[in-house]
Amino acid sequence: MTNHFQRRPKQDGRHTPNLWPVWLVAPGALLLVALVAYGLFHGAELLLASENTDKTTKPVPVQDAIKTTVTVLTLAGAVLAALYAYRKQLLDEGTSHRADATQLTERYTKAAEQLGHEQAAVRLAGVYAMARLADDWPEQRQVCVDVLCAYLRMPYDTDTNAPGFRHGEREVRLTIIRIIRSHLQDPTEATTWCGRSLDFTGATFDGGDFSGATFSGGRVDFVGATFSGGTVSFFGATFSGGRVDFVGATFSGGTVYFTGATFSGGTVYFGRSTFSGGRVDFIGATFSHGQVTFGRATFSGGRVHFTRASFSGGTVAFTRATFSGGTVYFGGATFSGGRVDFVGATFSDGQVYFARARFSGGTVALSRATFSGGEVNFFGATFSGSQLNFRETTFSGSQLNFRETTFSGGLANFRGSAFSSGTVTFGGATVSGGRVDFRSSQVGAAANIDWGPLPPVLVNQP
Repeated sequence: MTNHFQRRPKQDGRHTPNLWPVWLVAPGALLLVALVAYGLFHGAELLLASENTDKTTKPVPVQDAIKTTVTVLTLAGAVLAALYAYRKQLLDEGTSHRADATQLTERYTKAAEQLGHEQAAVRLAGVYAMARLADDWPEQRQVCVDVLCAYLRMPYDTDTNAPGFRHGEREVRLTIIRIIRSHLQDPTEATTWCGRSLDFTGATFDGGDFSGATFSGGRVDFVGATFSGGTVSFFGATFSGGRVDFVGATFSGGTVYFTGATFSGGTVYFGRSTFSGGRVDFIGATFSHGQVTFGRATFSGGRVHFTRASFSGGTVAFTRATFSGGTVYFGGATFSGGRVDFVGATFSDGQVYFARARFSGGTVALSRATFSGGEVNFFGATFSGSQLNFRETTFSGSQLNFRETTFSGGLANFRGSAFSSGTVTFGGATVSGGRVDFRSSQVGAAANIDWGPLPPVLVNQP
């Protein structure tokens, strides 16, 4: 049932003041004025009579009471006129806002049409027009951003000889990425896109620059994206919140740089991704919090670099990842906290290098991993405090190298591990403190193990 005494509901986008209906306001205003006039007349009469206390004088003239009443009503009329003018101003502003909304809608339609044009130059104009519209239209900024991201998700053929190849398309796509990057530089700017959702699901990248971007909220999706060539840069980017998702992405060529990036919060997911070529680079990155995960990822080729990265907190996880080729480097990295996790990983080939890394805290976990090939190398690493966990790990073939490693503190734990074949060497290692524990481990006759300076009691303990 309709309630006729309700104010009109607010209609988003129409910018119309939320006013009472005129047919209800006008009679009410007339009735109120009549009541006020009647009250003022009698009030003025009583006031003037109270001032005339001499009973010998004449009664208060009616004209004086009327004059006082008219004066007060004039003032009331002025107030009502001001209210009317204010109401008219609100209506005029509503008209102006509707005109602005109409203009913004027309700009959106034109920009969208330009993005679909056959000529690359016109599409470029559409890109800039849509970006400018996003800055001018905060209420629909996410919609404009979504349109630009949707353009990158459209089918894109990088083969110049393919029938569907569009000349100039790469420049259009790189321009979109540059515009997105420029809006992610400063979260305090009025036109920032920080915290907005960016959806690149299934997109194909053969280049792009996100360097210096700040991901402080929202969600950025590269789910199922393909990196087939060129360079995609997150150089110096800051991840202090939100989620950047590369789940199921394919890295078959090119380079993705996270060099010098800062991970002080948020999450970057590479779970179930495939690395068959190319390079993902975290050289010099800082991990004080947050999480980077490669869980169940497949490494059949390519390289992932954490060289000289700093881990004072957070997690880098390769849980249940498969290494059948390729290389993961932690050379020269510093571990003062946090966790690097290879729990349940399978190594049938490829290399994982921790050469000359420094462990003063935190944990590197390779427990329940399976080594049937490949190499894990800790050459020249320093353990002054931290935990290296190989518990219940199976070595049926591979190389585990601790040559010239220094153990002055912390724990290297191999309890419950099985060495049926392969090579493990501690030759040239220095054990001046800490603990290397092989208790309850099983060492088969085919295993080639150089115990180096390790105490025999730890080797032969059942």
